[in-house]
Amino acid sequence: MLESANVAVVVPAYNEARLIARALSGIPSFVDRVVVVDDASTDATAREAARTGDARVEVVRHARNRGVGAAIATGTRIAFDRGADVAAVMAGDAQMDPSDLERVVAPVARGEVDYCKGDRLSHPSVRRTMPPHRWIANHVLSRLTHLATGIPVRDSQCGYAAISRTAARRIELERMWPGYGYPNDLLGRAAAAGLRVGEVTVRPIYADEESGIGIHHGLIVIPLLLARTAITRHLS
Repeated sequence: MLESANVAVVVPAYNEARLIARALSGIPSFVDRVVVVDDASTDATAREAARTGDARVEVVRHARNRGVGAAIATGTRIAFDRGADVAAVMAGDAQMDPSDLERVVAPVARGEVDYCKGDRLSHPSVRRTMPPHRWIANHVLSRLTHLATGIPVRDSQCGYAAISRTAARRIELERMWPGYGYPNDLLGRAAAAGLRVGEVTVRPIYADEESGIGIHHGLIVIPLLLARTAITRHLS
């Protein structure tokens, strides 16, 4: 299915020395390149990533902390510069099931959609696995994102995603919001560019990782980004 596509995985990581090796160890063999972007970690994230011994892994480092969205933009640009046709995003905290990667990448590799993202909220285990406050918040933010962008997204906050080279160029990925609101901003840009967006069900994983998304982002940053998207959309 993916033999003809050059696939890269981008791994944004900030202070993930404890989990980065676990995250990288499960990346499937069909992936051609892995770009780990250490977003100015203060721990040994870069060293632990480089120690995996996987020849596919390239570690780059931001000189200052710029945010997860900026790290994804950096890694995606590098992936496409190295010849990737499709770039997928997997978190550095092992919160994404590697067995779902082919399901996320395949619609983009086949040319069916330009951007495909994971949907945890449709997985049968979500109510048992996802903390209740996150389940509620994700539903609310997904609904607001749908209203703002016009894209009927079910799980707007899931970062497990894949994008084509052409689509990344059309939405000017490096101008994307640099922080935790990047999935919402990206969907707004995708809508404005007329991209074909798809979703596939992925397994929600919540173990010993720590979320960097706080109340400030959920109640202020993301709603403001969505308000900007909605205004821009209705004025265009």
